[in-house]
Amino acid sequence: MSSETTSTPVPVGKLLKADSIASIYRADIEASIKAFASSPSHSRKPKLVGILATDSKPSEMYAEFTRKTCEDIGVEFVLKRVGAAVKKEEGDAGSVGSNGEGVELAIIEANEDVGVDGMMVYYPIFGGLQDHYLQQLVSPYKDVEGLNIKFHFNLYHNIRFIKPQSLASATSSALTGASPTAPTNSDIPPEGTIKSILPCTPLAIVKCLEFMGVYNILLPYGDRAYGRTVTVINRSEVVGRPLAALLSNDGARVFSVDIDSVQEYNKRPASSTPTGPSRLYYPRHVVNSSSNTLEQCLALSDVVISAVPSASYKVDTGALKDGCICVNVSSEKNFEKDVREKASLYLPSVGKVTIMMLLRNLMRLTNYQDILKQETSKSNEQQ
Repeated sequence: MSSETTSTPVPVGKLLKADSIASIYRADIEASIKAFASSPSHSRKPKLVGILATDSKPSEMYAEFTRKTCEDIGVEFVLKRVGAAVKKEEGDAGSVGSNGEGVELAIIEANEDVGVDGMMVYYPIFGGLQDHYLQQLVSPYKDVEGLNIKFHFNLYHNIRFIKPQSLASATSSALTGASPTAPTNSDIPPEGTIKSILPCTPLAIVKCLEFMGVYNILLPYGDRAYGRTVTVINRSEVVGRPLAALLSNDGARVFSVDIDSVQEYNKRPASSTPTGPSRLYYPRHVVNSSSNTLEQCLALSDVVISAVPSASYKVDTGALKDGCICVNVSSEKNFEKDVREKASLYLPSVGKVTIMMLLRNLMRLTNYQDILKQETSKSNEQQ
């Protein structure tokens, strides 16, 4: 009898869909919406305003997707079209506005409208510093996308819990006594504080990784990604860079790869001392340049996340570590068709989870606003 065994085809990794992850958060969001609507102080649906200022088709599709999700879940969604997003009426020979025309005024009006609970702006509009200015123009009490500098400061400095009143201050958290959040056994905010808002797309990716088992729930909150090595491709200010910081602040070793450089984000960076190499531990991530190539990063990485907005860009399947987890964030497919021959799990889209995080941010912001009103009322009574 022959001792040889019959070979079988190598099994491919599992293809995941964002729907199953988004559904986990939907029930809690719906409960928050119902509580808001039934509250005597509101007696209405929460209201989200979207501002569209370009004729970009991806932005138009995202706005429509947001509208459908809001209507389905019980949020009033109003799309404010300005500039090039204003559609000409049939037979109208007049010209529409240019990209970005009227967007600043639309943001100011939404900030001042007490009936508006949250606001999102569909970027890019101008690009660069002009878009950054618009992001800071949005009130932090209505910033469902978490792009305001106060939220970014908290993210990069690992400040997870804040007092809502601090958002009304012109000073940063560093000047109001806030400090990085040390690992703890609970993610429940200490008394008198609430969780700081996080950018919805990076947060959605973190939630997807939690679902896929990247985070170890046996470890303390704030360090549950310890032991994982992650590569994030594209260091944009909207997704890539804040995502690398989030994962590193949760304990992961993160390689942030961009066109011209590779950086390492780590709370436990290696350090040379007179007596030899040592490891340090910081309350938040530190960033150092890395001499690794993309291929070397991929070979080390348990998780690979790509967010390159280009149809021609593809991550080489052959360079991936066997059994890794791959997440595509771009509207384009950044991974090759055979990615599951190396990846154990592959998530081709996070959009539906991003919308859930955006709506969760909306409901947290309504809570911020309620707390601020209560504090203001108490202060007025004491005077």
